[in-house]
Amino acid sequence: EVQLVESGGDSVQAGGSLRLSCVASGFTFENYAIGWFRQAPGKEREAVSGINTNDGSTYYEDSVKGRFTISKDNAKNTVWLQMNNLRPEDTAVYYCAAGLGVVVQIMDVLGEDGMDHWGKGTLVTVSS
Repeated sequence: EVQLVESGGDSVQAGGSLRLSCVASGFTFENYAIGWFRQAPGKEREAVSGINTNDGSTYYEDSVKGRFTISKDNAKNTVWLQMNNLRPEDTAVYYCAAGLGVVVQIMDVLGEDGMDHWGKGTLVTVSS
């Protein structure tokens, strides 16, 4: 059974930090790109960051560049999203997703349709 389990969401004040984790199971981790998406209330789900589990290449949405860092550990089938200097507009449910053969650099173009498996999400709330 394919599973993606997110954790690490919490409520923080603006300027704070959080580290989200995504643990994958049930598929060959190295064959998939892993992405983080978020959905704020009343908005569409958007790609935030992604990583190629083979070569480590990454993607970041413009508003999170320099603040968020994605990393992975293939031995643990785990991807992390370190989020620093959080802003109220980062408030959203954050989802981990896996896409077979996805080119992370165009994850924003592919959107949700490019991903094959999804976690249930973890809530991040940033207060001003």
